[in-house]
Amino acid sequence: MSATPRFGRILSALVTPFAEDGSVDTAVAADLARRLVAEGHEGFVVCGTTGESPTLSDEEKIAMFEAVVGAVDVPVVAGTVGSDTAHSVALSRRAAEVGVAGILSLCPYYSRPSQAGIEAHFRAIADAVDLPQIIYDIPIRTGRKVSTELLVRLAHEVPNIVGLKDAAGSPAETARVIAAAPADFEVYSGDDSLTLPLLSVGAVGTVGVATHWTGPDHVEMFDAWEAGDADHARRVNSRMLESFAFETGDDAPNPIPTKAMLRTLGVPVGQCRLPLGESPAGLEDEARAVHARLGSARG
Repeated sequence: MSATPRFGRILSALVTPFAEDGSVDTAVAADLARRLVAEGHEGFVVCGTTGESPTLSDEEKIAMFEAVVGAVDVPVVAGTVGSDTAHSVALSRRAAEVGVAGILSLCPYYSRPSQAGIEAHFRAIADAVDLPQIIYDIPIRTGRKVSTELLVRLAHEVPNIVGLKDAAGSPAETARVIAAAPADFEVYSGDDSLTLPLLSVGAVGTVGVATHWTGPDHVEMFDAWEAGDADHARRVNSRMLESFAFETGDDAPNPIPTKAMLRTLGVPVGQCRLPLGESPAGLEDEARAVHARLGSARG
């Protein structure tokens, strides 16, 4: 693993703010990105799952990329890849033109392709766009696990496939990827509750959700881990567990709770678009309570 991660250690999968009329509010997105950088963020994924990417038009995605790239001086990774390979290639090319630092390449969803199809999909995007790519493995959403063998082969054979956002839920399997991949292939946690376990097997950072309000805690945890103080890192992780549990659930899937939390913190991100829809009653009160307990635990 490289000493300094290419995209930073602490990134958020940035929410997409919506105005009262339902349009994308890029000014709020830019302000939020600046706020998070001030709290210790070192990069962003824009228009990923937490950014409600399936509900955004291509023009809205490009506007989000432009707004965040223009607002901050940290790497912005673009969520341009979906289930249609040709469309993913076209949107990735457009994103490259506005100055994003990398591409988040999602495993194709719904079609449930074979590993050969998944491989061809990733290679097509890598061939078309001369930007570093992070493969996003989240089988609970895509319906397909990207196999360890495929991840390792792509890491060795495709120069601009440089990392993995891991939300597959198996640190032991992640350890196998890290052990077999090139030394500069970087693994990011894609599951907040598994960030510390993944650091222990060689991950370099996180693309978080609760990071929207736990940025300083993540900085403290990463600093402690890198200083060799595992006990301190564990204590910081423990105080964030309630935030990790809050960020998603059956009644309020991600990013509904994150947007509720941000609204209570004075950030006008609006509600989620359908099919996610508005926050259930009482969620903002719960958000205030979670945040207050986090603040008390910081001491």
